[in-house]
Amino acid sequence: MDTIVWPLKVAVAWVMVYIHKFLVLIGFPGGPGVAWVLSIVGLTIFIRILIFPLFVKQIRASRGMQLMQPELQALQAKYKGKKDPASQQRQQEEMMALYRKHGTNPFSSCFPILLQMPIFFALFRVLASLEAVATGSYANHDSIGPLTAELAEDVQNSTVFGANLSASFMNSDSLQVKVVTVVLIVLMSVSQWYTMAQLSMKNMPESVKNSDNPMIRSQRIMITVMPIFFAFTGVQFQIGVLVYWLTTNLWTMGQQFFTIRNMPAPGSDAEKKYRARVNAKRARKGLPSLEEEERATKETEGGSSGGQRNQPVRKDRQKKVAGAPSSEESADTTARSGESAAPGGLTPEEIARRRYERRARERKQAAAKRKAQNRTKQNRKK
Repeated sequence: MDTIVWPLKVAVAWVMVYIHKFLVLIGFPGGPGVAWVLSIVGLTIFIRILIFPLFVKQIRASRGMQLMQPELQALQAKYKGKKDPASQQRQQEEMMALYRKHGTNPFSSCFPILLQMPIFFALFRVLASLEAVATGSYANHDSIGPLTAELAEDVQNSTVFGANLSASFMNSDSLQVKVVTVVLIVLMSVSQWYTMAQLSMKNMPESVKNSDNPMIRSQRIMITVMPIFFAFTGVQFQIGVLVYWLTTNLWTMGQQFFTIRNMPAPGSDAEKKYRARVNAKRARKGLPSLEEEERATKETEGGSSGGQRNQPVRKDRQKKVAGAPSSEESADTTARSGESAAPGGLTPEEIARRRYERRARERKQAAAKRKAQNRTKQNRKK
């Protein structure tokens, strides 16, 4: 197995060694110590930066999967009970077209985790080989890339709260190692649960969240099962591997927090909070709300596309048409229907548009005034 992952082991050792050299260069002590622990943290950050494009793809794919659920359920209902090959083929074709429409697929959300697993295993094997490299008994090699026997001994003697980086719960009799391992496993499991729950709890539309469909059920199962899986398998991992996995979970939490806060899925709780923040900032600047601007944009696009929009007409200028009800009858009808007419007979959209145009004129006039004042000051100086 070490022969198969040897290139990855060398790559992992290379990154760790050179991050350690950089840390020593900026003032951290050489030899065994915190610099080697931070080199594992640096390895994690280096890998996460490399796969950042996949993280963006994962977020988009997850959002697409969430938004397509109503259409997917309708498609499943359409072909429910149809087991003939022709119907099954049409269902698959329509499902693939639905995935293309939303720019997603069922496996995109797994790419970052799957890509990290070889690195995760390579680090596991590097830490497991430290003693053999340090004593010169490592088969067929006297080092792992730049990780020489001297450096391997330094890594082996580096500790996290008194627990060696190469030690694990199952291969150590030290109470310190067992306590640190349990604490790291708990932190790793909780952070793993939260990173998975972030997307489904905060960045999922209510219509999808409350629906009973296979995707939601599978996500809920994964949110529960994965932390439990890591909790039971974590006793086999070295302290250094647990540090790596905890760091990558914390990195994912931060990335997802930033993404959900600034690019929320439409219809989610995160989007409501995002719009509230943006509208508050726009109000302080005298700008219209996002909703007003979106309505104005739709009206502009509707007018430019050749469609004719009905212009609002004041009630006192309305022409009577044969057979049309009188103003009293119209008022009575409006009162009975519970509707209230806007002042001057204008629609709410027209009022918002005029308010936006008025504020734009005021800003333009203020800018022109400031420009004239600056020009006057320059002339006086001359």
